[in-house]
Amino acid sequence: MQTRRHVITFLSTGLIATLPISRSRADGLDEVKLGIPRTISDAAFYACVHNGYFVQQKLNVSFVHFQAGSQMVAPLGAGQVDAATGATSAGLYNAIARGIDIKIVADKSSNMPDYCYMPLMVRRDHVESGRYKDLSDLKGFKIAEAGKGGCPGSTLNEALKHGGLNYDDAVHVYNMPYPDMVAALGNKAVDAAIVTEPTVAVALTKDVAVRYPSDQFYPRQNVSPLLYSGNFIKNRPDVARRFMIAYLQGVRFYRGACKGGRLSGPNAERIIDMMVQETSIKNLDVYKRVTPNGCNPDGHLVMESLEKDLAFFRDRQLLNGSISVDQAIDTAFVEAALKTLGPYQSDPK
Repeated sequence: MQTRRHVITFLSTGLIATLPISRSRADGLDEVKLGIPRTISDAAFYACVHNGYFVQQKLNVSFVHFQAGSQMVAPLGAGQVDAATGATSAGLYNAIARGIDIKIVADKSSNMPDYCYMPLMVRRDHVESGRYKDLSDLKGFKIAEAGKGGCPGSTLNEALKHGGLNYDDAVHVYNMPYPDMVAALGNKAVDAAIVTEPTVAVALTKDVAVRYPSDQFYPRQNVSPLLYSGNFIKNRPDVARRFMIAYLQGVRFYRGACKGGRLSGPNAERIIDMMVQETSIKNLDVYKRVTPNGCNPDGHLVMESLEKDLAFFRDRQLLNGSISVDQAIDTAFVEAALKTLGPYQSDPK
């Protein structure tokens, strides 16, 4: 039986407004509020709803819409939402260092070989003119990033390092929303950008930039993990465990939609239909062009990546306190879920 689900919008006042979606409600379900940006990288959560994985675990999950990952830190820390997803950042680690009770608990969307959904995009005219031939040519480029102190900065830092450059050898244009990067590349306001899907697909459709997958210089990066609030962990551990079981089922179904770096696997049609319903992206041509995000089907985090990104924040003097990756993570819920589900075997044929 499908549960009534809500879309909840995060307001600038700090309040959370609930917008009900008309669906039948099953009684006796544990309520869980999940903060997500409601974009295509949230496909595993849509699979949990549409395939009934949450209901199977006796959960009624409400989506809380955040425009940016930075918006979810305070509500998550205060227990207004139980779980959320957002890119790792200096701000997240600073919040944890200040005692805000948040834990990184599982992989959610990552750059992986063939599934680099957050690549480097370089203006096409630079590539065609020979101004850009390799990563060393990024010196002096104006490069757009969604924000200062986020994991895209670490991605760019790795690109610059592979070109024999330092982070400060580029000119950084911060706080540019991803959709605006397409226009900025097209009108030559910036030379390059670190961009996420589906904006990458839009830029390619408009032919304003060339895509350089980040696995060329940063093979595996945990971009946006799943986070739990301390309240969820301490006060409702069984609910948190059941949520993780359902989530990993959703990840595995999503994994079955991916093949050859595209949404072309056996489950692709169903996943795309879910995303058309759940996100603002309605154009099917976009889904044909996107490079879907990677995600570990067993939920495992890439510790080397988390350590590398935290070191980048520290080197840029963006951390206000002492914090380690070990202090920020809790893998107990993934481990418990895997005892129920077992390890992932293989992608569907």
